Amino acid sequence: MDFDKVVELVHETKSIIERLSDSKNIKRKSEFDFVTETDLAISKFLHGELSALYPQTGFMSEEEDISELPSDRWILDPIDGTTNLIYNYALSSVSLALCRDEDIVFGVVYNPFSDETFTAVKGEGAYYNGKKMSAAPDRDLRECLIEFGAGATHKDEAENTFALAENVFRNCLDLRRMCSSALAICYIAQGRLNGYFEKVLKPWDYAAAVLIARECGITLTDWTGAPMQFARPQSIICGTPKAYRFLSEAVKEFV
Repeated sequence: MDFDKVVELVHETKSIIERLSDSKNIKRKSEFDFVTETDLAISKFLHGELSALYPQTGFMSEEEDISELPSDRWILDPIDGTTNLIYNYALSSVSLALCRDEDIVFGVVYNPFSDETFTAVKGEGAYYNGKKMSAAPDRDLRECLIEFGAGATHKDEAENTFALAENVFRNCLDLRRMCSSALAICYIAQGRLNGYFEKVLKPWDYAAAVLIARECGITLTDWTGAPMQFARPQSIICGTPKAYRFLSEAVKEFV
């Protein structure tokens, strides 16, 4: 596959985002879960372009019904951080992965607001704006910034989530909550963050970023220590070695 061409297509979504920046066409999937005209337009655009280039490859997107999961499929989150987009928070990303036989072999995460692009091909390293990334620094826990997801659509988990967050906060340097899982995982790969945990994520939230992080030596599992999978929602722990070891112990009480 011509992955450079795929990255070009992802970059073209910036024009869609700019064109629809003032759109007020926002729908609620639930009380705290939104879909915008931008989400739908990007999903339609990339589905159409990728299907034309690679008709044998299936498609899995947050904004499309999934009746079956082909072994070879694109996994797309057209806007990871939709609420951030609605509130002009400028921390959203387009996340696209290629999954083959339940393994991610290519991923791109693009922040159109900062023009930052993270890419990886399995076994070939990860890249930030075209420059190869090195292994992320393994900071002592007291020097670590930890991202956590509270899950606005999972407020029933709030008591446990924030009890866990308090424990982590007392042991690390500080906490962050960006609300774009794909960007958070890429930031760990780059060294801007050092760890991340969330109780429930869907595959399109993390598929592309998982490969980018792995290529930089980052460990990612669910809360039980099982490998990441890309067919159904799951929990996630992600971090450099010291951060990961602490988080994997901290979450045991809440599995």
